Amino acid sequence: MLVSDFNYDLPEERIAKFPPKVRGTTRLLAINRKTGELTDSYYAKLADFLNPGDVLILNDTRVMHSRLFTELPDGRERELVVLEKHGDEPQRVMYRGKLHDGDVLTVKGSSEKVVVSQILGNGIAEVTSDSPLDVLTEKYGNVPLPPYLHRDATESDKERYQTVWAKNMGSAAAPTASLNMTDELLAALKAKGVKVKYLTLHVGLGTFLPIRTDNVEEHKMHSEWFCIPDDTLAEIKAAKASGKRVVALGTTVARTLEYFAKTGKTSGEDDIFIYPGFKFKIVDALLTNFHAPKSTVLMLASAFAGWDHLSAAYKHAVEEKYNFLSYGDSTFIYE
Repeated sequence: MLVSDFNYDLPEERIAKFPPKVRGTTRLLAINRKTGELTDSYYAKLADFLNPGDVLILNDTRVMHSRLFTELPDGRERELVVLEKHGDEPQRVMYRGKLHDGDVLTVKGSSEKVVVSQILGNGIAEVTSDSPLDVLTEKYGNVPLPPYLHRDATESDKERYQTVWAKNMGSAAAPTASLNMTDELLAALKAKGVKVKYLTLHVGLGTFLPIRTDNVEEHKMHSEWFCIPDDTLAEIKAAKASGKRVVALGTTVARTLEYFAKTGKTSGEDDIFIYPGFKFKIVDALLTNFHAPKSTVLMLASAFAGWDHLSAAYKHAVEEKYNFLSYGDSTFIYE
């Protein structure tokens, strides 16, 4: 299976560069994974596609302001993006520009220092700092927008590149399928009898990294920390026992649930790579973005919907001028 098999034509003008003026006013393309039938709708009408007793599971991670602007002693600027930290491993950053072992960087707007302890290659370095980097990012950092937006974050991105229920700090990127969800829509879903539960998966910047192998099977997936609470697991078990659906809001939730199904682990490091041929054991429906060509998240959606159905849906979406990627419209894949 080749990475090039998961390509499609995405015109630049179809990439949403900014969030909609009002959260939740985006469109929704429903895709029947059995028949390929398409239904044009709106995200705010999600309740039309869910039934009483269905369990909708959300990721409650909170995005770090992980983009730090620093400078070397001679004034040369260096941009750092603080990577998610796993356990006791050294703190790592991605960087732009040249850096060397031992370089001392000053965080702009402060006297805080970041010291490069080791260059690891591929634009990644291990660093140390007097103050914890998560403290520095919250005080001096900026929103780590996806690179394909080709712009700097604005003040509004601090709110809009975050879910309305974000709680547990730790993500280097947003669970973007959730950015269109509103408190009002969640209330409407609950009023219909949909169960809403949460888990945590801290999204890593690896989600933006291109696949560097020709063969899909040779790609090594980055790992991300997760935790599934007992009450969420109980609702999943009850839904399965009563014939109701488990609906994943986003690929982060889908990966976490299927990793649990595969390993039985309720917390730890999740490195599952889902691509066509994968057999889903928990997820019955998936609410997600329109994903970038040849990306791991596109492959996950393809595994769930079938590439034939998904590629036809994406072609329809381009023709109908849907907006794509993080700040764009959404798909609801169901049966």
